Amino acid sequence: MDQKKLHRAVETIASQKFASEEAMLIAVIDQIVENEKINVIGGRLWKLNKDDKSYSILYQVGSFEKIAPEFKIQIEEYPIFNLIVKERTILGSETNEVLRSKGIFKYSASGVGSKIKVDNKPYYEYLLALNSNHLDEAFKLTLNIIATALTSQIKQWRYSKSANSLLADIDKARQLQKSILPEHEYRFSNYELFGITDPAEIVGGDFFDYLNVGDDSDRVGVVVGDAASKGVAAAAEAMYISGALRMASSFEIKIASLMKRMNQLVNKIFADDKFASLFYGELSTDEGGLFLYANAGQNPPMFIRSDSEEIEYLKVTGPLLGPAPHAKYTIDNINFKIGDVLLIYSDGLIDCADGEFEQYGEERVEAVLKSTKQLSAKEIAYSLLNDVVNFSKNGKYLDDKTIVVIKRVK
Repeated sequence: MDQKKLHRAVETIASQKFASEEAMLIAVIDQIVENEKINVIGGRLWKLNKDDKSYSILYQVGSFEKIAPEFKIQIEEYPIFNLIVKERTILGSETNEVLRSKGIFKYSASGVGSKIKVDNKPYYEYLLALNSNHLDEAFKLTLNIIATALTSQIKQWRYSKSANSLLADIDKARQLQKSILPEHEYRFSNYELFGITDPAEIVGGDFFDYLNVGDDSDRVGVVVGDAASKGVAAAAEAMYISGALRMASSFEIKIASLMKRMNQLVNKIFADDKFASLFYGELSTDEGGLFLYANAGQNPPMFIRSDSEEIEYLKVTGPLLGPAPHAKYTIDNINFKIGDVLLIYSDGLIDCADGEFEQYGEERVEAVLKSTKQLSAKEIAYSLLNDVVNFSKNGKYLDDKTIVVIKRVK
């Protein structure tokens, strides 16, 4: 299942009204188990007891023998809990005889919620254990996304009970964010570029940038990023990532290494409920139109030739930034000919819905791109944005929207 769609699915379930955060967690577990695409057949939720230094079973669902409600796992008996704090999700072989007697021989465990210190060591306040017939690295990444989404929703749930709107500070944040975005139009060698971002709130987590790479100015980096969630927190993450990329662009760093470093920075600097998707590509003065790129969980950009109606998608080349600190990224490439167009965009574009909750979707984006490819980069971008705005004007769901269009003109 697509990483961002999985995060959005969990976020949608968790954003409903619940009597408590524990009720929210239970509802999400039930929905995950029922969702055949996620390939989970059962699950357990454990809660940290700081006073007696243990985890107790809070909820369990699935077709396996249930654990007694009073059962607890002492922290000192499971050194693996310390590894969960570092990795968030682990896969392991069960050693506890009581749990093995219930048929639990292999397990997954993901940390959820805040970290609470016990004997001066941090532990997650909840552990999410999900059963699957495929306990592999792909499933581990799925659990990382689920745990990240749940942690984010817990924090938002808590904030919503106590937060006051600080409009003056938000306006300052809006001005700051606006100041780091580049001018919409940009010319480089044989290309024209046009970018625009439309936040759902006063500030947002989407950003784009054009970066002069190295000292020779023979390359330009094109960036589109989307920090998870919306509002001030997402804007802060977006500004940090954008600033780090600007600093990195002054050095001769290979794209794969750049993405790896950015992933490690997001994982280290931001809270573990934060992540971002990022598309990074480089144009050069090469007459062959070479465009190198890496895509960390961003919606696949659409590439259309001047002499064809066929659209090529620039697929993901690595996971989202943040959840998996040791992730690896690869690069891919396309070649621009005169008149070819590349559209890079954030998921707010295709996920926005009309009054009937129908999403705008990729097919509508494709239709606009095909009908406008002969126009300038600026005209293509505004045609698409105007179509999206008109489509969703009666809709309730809003997310940040960012569009960057690259067109080779000579």
